[in-house]
Amino acid sequence: MPDLLLELFSEEIPARMQAKAADDLRRMVTDKLVAEGLVYEGAKAFATPRRLALTVHGIPARQPDLKTERRGPKMGAPDAAVQGFLKATGLKSLDEAKIQRDPKGDFYIALIEKPGRDAIDVLAEILPVIIRTFPWPKSMRWGARSGKPGSLNWVRPLHAITATFGLETEEPDVVKFSVDGVESGQTTHGHRFLAPSAINVRRFEDYEAKLLDAKVVLDPERRKDSILTDAKQLAFAQGFELVEDQNLLDEVAGLVEWPVVLMGSFEQEFLTTPAEVIRATIRNNQKCFVVRDPKTGKLANKFILVANIEATDGGATIIAGNERVIRARLSDAKFFYETDLKTKLQDRLPKFEQIVFHEKLGTQAARIKRIEQLGAEIAPLVGADVAKTKRAAQLAKADLLTEVVGEFPEVQGLMGKYYALAQGEDASVAAACEEHYKPQGPADRVPTDPVSVAVALADKLDTLAGFWAIDEKPTGSKDPYALRRAALGVIRLIVENTLRLPVLKAAQSALAGLAVAADATKLPSDLLAFFADRLKVQLREQGARHDLVDAVFALGGQDDLLMIVRRVEALGKFLDSDDGKNLLAGTKRAGNILSIEEKKDKRTFDGAPDAALYSLAEEKALAKAIGEVKVEASAAVAKEDFAAAMSAMAKLRPPVDAFFDKVRVNDDDAKVRENRLKLLNEIRSATRAVADFSKIQD
Repeated sequence: MPDLLLELFSEEIPARMQAKAADDLRRMVTDKLVAEGLVYEGAKAFATPRRLALTVHGIPARQPDLKTERRGPKMGAPDAAVQGFLKATGLKSLDEAKIQRDPKGDFYIALIEKPGRDAIDVLAEILPVIIRTFPWPKSMRWGARSGKPGSLNWVRPLHAITATFGLETEEPDVVKFSVDGVESGQTTHGHRFLAPSAINVRRFEDYEAKLLDAKVVLDPERRKDSILTDAKQLAFAQGFELVEDQNLLDEVAGLVEWPVVLMGSFEQEFLTTPAEVIRATIRNNQKCFVVRDPKTGKLANKFILVANIEATDGGATIIAGNERVIRARLSDAKFFYETDLKTKLQDRLPKFEQIVFHEKLGTQAARIKRIEQLGAEIAPLVGADVAKTKRAAQLAKADLLTEVVGEFPEVQGLMGKYYALAQGEDASVAAACEEHYKPQGPADRVPTDPVSVAVALADKLDTLAGFWAIDEKPTGSKDPYALRRAALGVIRLIVENTLRLPVLKAAQSALAGLAVAADATKLPSDLLAFFADRLKVQLREQGARHDLVDAVFALGGQDDLLMIVRRVEALGKFLDSDDGKNLLAGTKRAGNILSIEEKKDKRTFDGAPDAALYSLAEEKALAKAIGEVKVEASAAVAKEDFAAAMSAMAKLRPPVDAFFDKVRVNDDDAKVRENRLKLLNEIRSATRAVADFSKIQD
């Protein structure tokens, strides 16, 4: 079957937009093909700074013929309805229609045949629409063509469109269309400087090979591999080790079509600046990589740049230009750092009185005070020194007012640690200045130092309680204050440090420090439900079942997240066993019967069954087992031995199975029926010692 080659050749596309643009192009074209009945075999999109390209192979040469039936009016309907039906379907008379029998009457049915079109004609119709409606995050309209104003909004001026379609064994045809005066064809261009001449291409394999000859590496993954390999080899050859940076690699690969790796240097004196600041300076300003000495692990006064040209002087001019810019930027960074060291962190704190954290939550100074108070309450619960925790909470935000963090916000916290150590603060206090922001995502590390843990928890709980109090909760996909991340951070801090911290009490303490009106009972419960949702996400990512979280939270009063996780883990293992699966089925069956009968009788069947009404051995055995299991499971839960609680639950399985096998619940005797329904309720009650089984999915 034929293949499609499409290339949109333009001025430079911003690197940050390229990956999504390639994916959007593939999605939009293939979605349209499928909608038109052209089911393809495979598709792949590519991006370079100057082009988006797409190959779709295995496209049918022609759309399938379509036959559809359209229902018309009833026989004997008014003439106006009949004429409208004939006009809409293209029938000349009702003699061409079928009659369909229906309980509501006999209806006319038109059989409409729509012959398929050639795929190349369909492509010529859909491709210009896709180009005109392409979802660039930012686009521009430029210049004029043939004396007329341009009408196309595109990320950068679009210069050429390559579009061919055909079989591998034949010369492909050009998919002919025009967009804003740009005619489709089969001509593209190579590297802007190294091979700018026009290139005539036929299909994808020919296109990719000719571009490579013209100094363009089409596949961004191939460009990344080339850059990484060459950079490592160049660093190794000079006795250094590349400091890898995936985000920078992704960006640099979007800046070049023909990557050429070079090495430059800067003065040794700049290495007195913290390594992270040097790296941020070089990365942010010149998109260059840094290297380190493998013997010491410290940065070397070298950097690696990626050029987009094979220079005749071996890259000397390019290296010199980058060195000149980097030298100036490092000089600024060194000045900022040395200036910051002259002012102690605590001396910066008064400025926070004039900085508003949120108009409804007060200043940064007020927030720091709240974190200090809450941190002092949490400290004993996590094994942290109270005085050190209070000191860390006071200083943790101070680096936000420094010159270095103002220039490089990504090093906030880290610079706080450096400045704290420089002014002689305790190591735990300094570490907390950096680590109180952590974890910032599912892959970020979790602090383990007790002082860092206490301040991190206080910081996140204050944020959550504050925005809950002013009703600024996340809605749908919107979470402008990163509250989901804060809740997940609290969960990971507690669980991964095996902390016994009731979040309900901690949330109430956080609320107490807020100068806003809030319902001190409803608010923490609402927040607890939010934690439950985040915990479900966390456990689901770890492979656990989120419905088990619902089953445990449904018991109420569950705010010890560590114990919830352990209970969920034990419940999951139990339900993987045969005893667990069968007991769940029995409990569900009991619950379903109770729901039906309670609805029928408009009452519940609470209360203890009457042992005198037991007439069958299976009733007596079940009642006895329930009594024993309740005591045993409750005792195990009280000791937080959830595995033992599940083992106790397993003892219910045989008597529950026997009961449903031998006992008819809806006995003719009303008193016996009621008693047996109460016994079913006892099953439900017994299992609630560990979880609400009704919340567990089969």
